[in-house]
Amino acid sequence: MSILSAIKERLDTLHPKERELAQFLLENPQQAVQMTILEIAQHSGSSTATVSRFCRTFHFQNFADFKMRLAAEVAQQPAAMQYQDIVAGNPLSEIVSAITANHLRSITDTTRLLDIQQLTAAISALHSANRIDLYGSGTSGMIAQDFFHKLIRIGKAANAFSDPHLQITSATSLTKRDVAVGISYSGETLETINALRCATEQGATAISITKFGNTTLADQASIRLFTSSAEAGMRRGDMASRMAQLHVVDILFTGLVSEHFDEYVPRLERSFHMVTRYTGKEERESK
Repeated sequence: MSILSAIKERLDTLHPKERELAQFLLENPQQAVQMTILEIAQHSGSSTATVSRFCRTFHFQNFADFKMRLAAEVAQQPAAMQYQDIVAGNPLSEIVSAITANHLRSITDTTRLLDIQQLTAAISALHSANRIDLYGSGTSGMIAQDFFHKLIRIGKAANAFSDPHLQITSATSLTKRDVAVGISYSGETLETINALRCATEQGATAISITKFGNTTLADQASIRLFTSSAEAGMRRGDMASRMAQLHVVDILFTGLVSEHFDEYVPRLERSFHMVTRYTGKEERESK
């Protein structure tokens, strides 16, 4: 349960009244989706202003947006698969089933969290950008590299940086015509936060890709994209989070190419033919 998991995870960091509201939502999610903002405020001992502030804390546009997303999540509860941890000595067949279930759950949860308006804004910004910086460390650095490989195939001036010094060096030279993308599952990777903050100070459009919830990295971005909050056990291998991040990157890239098909598809074809020509594959196949 992505939304409820995020609320539970941030419970201890909320203000007292917001904590009471969060506790009510965690204990009564099915009832909450049937209530008005005033009814939720009354039942949780808070106020409508607190409910509205709570929704913004978790990056929802407003109460209606929050309730719609929560309702969709609650509706999935009976059929939802639970994340499965990997235990030493498990038969290989069980490991295959567990990994498959975790990946499917991660992608499904992330899809429910995606905001079409934010995706549209991100695609528009990427298309218009003179230059695109991609920041990420560790596993998120590999996601940044994957996105970089996709973008250069369609002729976008992009770079992926994992080294914190290079991140800042590159961010310093960005302008308002550029885009910076910060990728971090936790949303609290200091190096990525600093790089995105620096890019924002130069006027660049900042996009964040983080787990759902209130994170420092998302606070630095004007366009926020969220992935599912995987269970703690799965974080040991970064497997579910990696699949969720790749899912978002694939959607961004495919949406970008689809939106501007006539411009980007010829570039894709040209890059394919040139790689084939200069790697010798074309010659080998002719023999």
